[in-house]
Amino acid sequence: MKGVVIRSAGSVYTARLDGGALVECRVKGNFRLKGIKSTNPVVVGDHVNIEVRNDGTAYITEIMPRSNYIVRKASNLSKQSHILAANLDQCFLVVTVNHPVTSTTFIDRFLASAEAYRVPVVILFNKVDIYNQADSEELDYLISLYESIGYHCLRTSAEDGTGIDELKELMRDKVSLLAGNSGVGKSSLVNAISPSIGAKVGEISRIHDTGMHTTTYTEMFELLPGSFLVDTPGVKGFGSYDMEAEEIAHYFVEFFELSCDCRYSNCTHTHEPGCAVLAALEQGHIAPTRYQSYLSMLEDKDEGKYRAAE
Repeated sequence: MKGVVIRSAGSVYTARLDGGALVECRVKGNFRLKGIKSTNPVVVGDHVNIEVRNDGTAYITEIMPRSNYIVRKASNLSKQSHILAANLDQCFLVVTVNHPVTSTTFIDRFLASAEAYRVPVVILFNKVDIYNQADSEELDYLISLYESIGYHCLRTSAEDGTGIDELKELMRDKVSLLAGNSGVGKSSLVNAISPSIGAKVGEISRIHDTGMHTTTYTEMFELLPGSFLVDTPGVKGFGSYDMEAEEIAHYFVEFFELSCDCRYSNCTHTHEPGCAVLAALEQGHIAPTRYQSYLSMLEDKDEGKYRAAE
C-alpha cells in the first residue's frame, strides 16, 4: 500500500493511505536513507510503501524519492541531521521581534538551509499586536531588509487577525511547513487559520521570556481539501548540516548575486582583494547582521558555538 506520513511521534508514524484511511505504522528493521545520516529516517511528508502483516501491524518498507526537505544539524549528534519535513511546496518561518526575540542568526541559518534544499520561504513576523514603538521600528527594519533580498514577509497576529486571510490564501492548494522558535505563536496561528484543529496554545515563561514547548511532535493537518499544513515543535537553534564552506555563500541570495563580480572564482568573501561582497558590505548594500550570520556558518562546526551566538 502507498501513503503519506502525516504524523511522527518517536518511533511511531501515522500515514494517510491513498484512499484516505489512516494507519499507524513503524519502520521495518534497521531502516536508513541512503547517503543521509539522520536521527529520523522517516519524516512527515514522506511518500511511503507500507506492508500490513497478518496480525494487523503495519511497517514502512520504502520511502519514495523526496523532492526537497528542511534539515538542520541534530541537537546532540553533530554528525547527524534532523529533518523537519519533506516534499514541501513552501515554508512559513514564524519569528517575533520581542516576547521572545528571534535572533537574525536563527533566521539567516534557516533561510540558508531552505535555499540549499530548494524550499521557498515566507517570513511571518508574528505578534504585531503587542509591539511598542521600538519593537515596531525594529519590525519595519527587518521586513525592509528581508524583502530587499527577495523574501516575502507578512505581518501576522492571531489575536487581532492581522494577516490571517492573506496567510490562508498563501496556503491554498499547497503543502506548507510552519516552523520557528518556541513561543513565537505557531500554535496560535494554527488555531487562527483553522480553529477546528485545536492546537494547544502555550504560555510564555515570565521568568525567561522564552517559549514553553507546546507541540511535541510533527504533524500534517488538512486545512482545506488539497491544502496541508505541517506543524513542528519549536526549535531553539538551527545548525547548518552538510554544507561545504565554499557553498555557504551560494545560499545567501544577495551574496550569490554579487559573487560573479569577485576577482577570484573561489572567493570566500572574508579577506580577498577585489571581493564584491566585501565592497557591498562597506558601502552599506549588505546588512551587517547577514554578513555576521554568514561568518558564523563558516566558522562554527559544532552545535555549541551557534547556540552561544543566539
